Amino acid sequence: VCSSDLFKIFLVRHKMEFLKYHALGNDYLVLTSGTPQSAETELTAEQVRKICHRNFGLGSDGILVGGKDSSGKGFELTIFNPDGSKAEKSGNGLRIFARSLWDRKMVDESPFQIMTSGGLVSAQVASSGKSVTVEMGRVSFQSEDIPVSGKSREVLNETLEINGEEITFCAATIGNPHCIVLNQNISAQSAGRLGPLLETHPNFPNRTNVQFLEVVNRQTIRIEIWERGAGYTLASGSSSSAAAAVAHRLGLCDAEIAVLMPGGQIDITISDNYEITMKGSVTRIGKMILDFECLDFEIPA
Repeated sequence: VCSSDLFKIFLVRHKMEFLKYHALGNDYLVLTSGTPQSAETELTAEQVRKICHRNFGLGSDGILVGGKDSSGKGFELTIFNPDGSKAEKSGNGLRIFARSLWDRKMVDESPFQIMTSGGLVSAQVASSGKSVTVEMGRVSFQSEDIPVSGKSREVLNETLEINGEEITFCAATIGNPHCIVLNQNISAQSAGRLGPLLETHPNFPNRTNVQFLEVVNRQTIRIEIWERGAGYTLASGSSSSAAAAVAHRLGLCDAEIAVLMPGGQIDITISDNYEITMKGSVTRIGKMILDFECLDFEIPA
């Protein structure tokens, strides 16, 4: 039996139903049947691309597949980017997944844990599901952790050349890699122009998310985002965490920072050892069921 037929059997068995949410315009589909383990074997990169496609599929910035962990006390989550690759961690994806658990009455307003491939986080739902706080983990600026090529170092205020333009950047990880470009004149246009070149730059062996950072004042920053595997993005929780941590590490901002993005605001709190607490909204969009025909159609090149 071919993989496509196996996947259709999976669809019939599990009724491939999705819940759709957005977190400040960054939207995800949450698969309500299946587990991270079944997703590993059943969902191919091509199928993910078709499901996420804005014109030929259900349309989203990614797919979240999660369920109870082996202990039955916490949860596990697999995060797919719309290009079919996997993300180690996503702040908006985590908030959306937490909200979906609350909507399905799998959690209450007490803290609970979610394991991602980028590490363990703690989440808590409030305001009838509309606000979610996530303990995102610790930010590291060390090159080998991110990773960034070259000798072992904190990657702060370094320069590289892109198409004849010298760019000052920092790098960080909060379970997934980030390149933060320091610029007081950020725009969606510059993010779209430079973002894909930085995402795939040889300095970043695992590719990287990219943020273009403007410091407004000691309590506020503004960012534009190019997300690895997704492209230009209206908002991102892990990007907010990394950019805020860099602004604080450089002494430009205090420990409580409002991060402004085209999609809205996320509030970040940074501890003395750079543990990040992120708080932001989640909005439910609706329920969707995938039809087999979507997966049979070949998306034009």
